[in-house]
Amino acid sequence: MVEHFKVRTIDLATAPLRDLNAELHRQSAEAHEPMWEILNPRGAHAIAVGVDQPLAIEIRGSVGYYCGGMNKQASITVHGSAGPGVAENMMSGRVVVKGDASQYAGATGRGGLLVIEGNSSSRCGISMKGIDIVVKGNIGHMSAFMAQSGSLVVLGDAGDALGDSIYEAKLYVRGNVKSLGADCIEKEMRAEHHEQLDALLKNAGVDGVSTREFKRYGSARRLYNFNIDNVDSY
Repeated sequence: MVEHFKVRTIDLATAPLRDLNAELHRQSAEAHEPMWEILNPRGAHAIAVGVDQPLAIEIRGSVGYYCGGMNKQASITVHGSAGPGVAENMMSGRVVVKGDASQYAGATGRGGLLVIEGNSSSRCGISMKGIDIVVKGNIGHMSAFMAQSGSLVVLGDAGDALGDSIYEAKLYVRGNVKSLGADCIEKEMRAEHHEQLDALLKNAGVDGVSTREFKRYGSARRLYNFNIDNVDSY
């Protein structure tokens, strides 16, 4: 038997944002409305933050700061562009931005998948801690700064200082890299990396792109412990 769910629609032109987020936080396994549509976001900040249930949330328009922040389990789609900090500190689930994303998209994310179908500005994936990020366009400078774990996939170009002070995150870039940050180097693409990248691309809905078109970047591991010979890099 196919179960049909009614879509809960909230129009932010008339409903307060605080009430929307309260309703999303009120969802539980016992009282569960799984499908949501948010109209007229008009660049509002902190839409659908802290969601902790497997909800499908469609946002019809562009959003401001921190949309989908601290997401856990939900699938959130922004049919527009996103301001700074989209999916910041995401734990699990999926956030898709159909347009562009501003600074520090996916910052400190610990899990889940962030897909940006346009470009992402500076510091994309800063201090990422397990999140996977796929950007179909370009990314700005200082992206993946101090990235600890997870993967950042870029189908376009990367700006200055990619992966500065990186730990063990994996970076895959299809286009050109303007410059690499401290302790970030190009690394060999082995079979397991092609396999992982292929899975990430498929999960992000990217078809017809070969993993052989990408280069991998990661930590040279020179900054893990202080060494006077590397003092200029700290």
